Amino acid sequence: MSSLLIIGGGVTGLTAAYLASKAGHRVTVLEGAAQPGGLLATFPVAETRLEHFYHHFFTHDAELHWLVRELGLEDRLRYLPASMGVYRNGRYHPFNGGADLLRFSPLRFTAKVRFAMSSLYLAKMADWRAWEGVPCLEWFRTYAGKSATDAIWRPMLEIKFGPYADRVPAAWMVGRLRQRMSSRKRGGERLGYLHGSLEVLLQALLGKLRERGVDVVCGCPVESLVIDAGRVKGALTARGRFEADSVLATIPADRFADLVEPVDGAYGSTLRQIEHFGAVCTILEMDRPLGECYWLNVADPGFPFGGVIEHTRLLPAADYAGRHLVYLSRYFERSHALATMGIDAIAETMTGALGKIYPRLRPEHVLKRHVFRTQTAAVVCDMNFSRKVPAMRTPLPGLTYAGMVHVYPDERSCNNSIRVAAEALRVLGCDTSGVPSGASLAGQIGVD
Repeated sequence: MSSLLIIGGGVTGLTAAYLASKAGHRVTVLEGAAQPGGLLATFPVAETRLEHFYHHFFTHDAELHWLVRELGLEDRLRYLPASMGVYRNGRYHPFNGGADLLRFSPLRFTAKVRFAMSSLYLAKMADWRAWEGVPCLEWFRTYAGKSATDAIWRPMLEIKFGPYADRVPAAWMVGRLRQRMSSRKRGGERLGYLHGSLEVLLQALLGKLRERGVDVVCGCPVESLVIDAGRVKGALTARGRFEADSVLATIPADRFADLVEPVDGAYGSTLRQIEHFGAVCTILEMDRPLGECYWLNVADPGFPFGGVIEHTRLLPAADYAGRHLVYLSRYFERSHALATMGIDAIAETMTGALGKIYPRLRPEHVLKRHVFRTQTAAVVCDMNFSRKVPAMRTPLPGLTYAGMVHVYPDERSCNNSIRVAAEALRVLGCDTSGVPSGASLAGQIGVD
């Protein structure tokens, strides 16, 4: 039985540990944070828990459904109707299907038709490889039209990618729209959520790992790689030296570059080309509902958030002792003020702007505010990004890499992290045929 050392205890690393242990390997996971889980992190709300960063599942998330079954959590997974809206020109517009699109006043009829047809093409028919060299905004101006681009697509891309918005390839939008539209059926969209939060999944997964003898060591950031006779044989930490026959890193590309540059500078420099951007969520606990829909895309300029996600428009407020829960979300580039702004200032900035959309909102309606921030929420994908995605099998013998970058051209999600973990274990020689492959586009690049 061979040994495997995994660097990073997020969902990719923990899923990889589960698959490797099932294949008979001795596994150790090193996690730099005090707790495992990465972006699965939760906090207590009204005798249950809630994610730091909003999460939901799609009906076509085959990999996620597999893991839920493996952990015996099928009874916890609910699929519920989800409503969407767009805030444009100072007004709320429902945006749940063809009828709402026809009533969407910022666009004329011909623009609505072009918007619908171009979106359908990207979601259902397009090959993402054909559109890697074309920026999203250029593609939309050509095929969806200028008015639809300016009214819908440009604001959404700018609030997500900031100064990178003009560099995002249409290939990325193929993955994004495929995720969303594949979860829509006649009668609207249904989204999934685990009753009790992702903490339920995390604890069940950790329990399975303990049963299989997997050692998950937290508060243990890796300082350097251990090299023996030209082969990566482990990692050095403040808590000692950990050795294994193989090493799998599942951390962000810039942190991975820190580890490999002293050993292979050229390889490290290629990883430095991969940029990340951060995300912040201000979460409000309220004594009443805020708006009319689960997910409101804010397409007017001047707001410090791009999405208003009213969690208790998907889940009942009764699950949270009658509290109504709202996420105000914003992605940011690392040079943005949000990257270093104080937590209280973020809460004040976001909550203050919310009243422009909901004029009936009063300060006393907000019972508590919570702010969570990460500097590595997603990867900045630009033109022909597949050329930047590193092979999972690295130039350093004994070292494999599976990171957020391998989700491209799809969107980051729990399901896609599971897909990436399965592909990494396949590269390591494990049989992962038991993990179903659904509609995910993740884990396609760098796995040969």
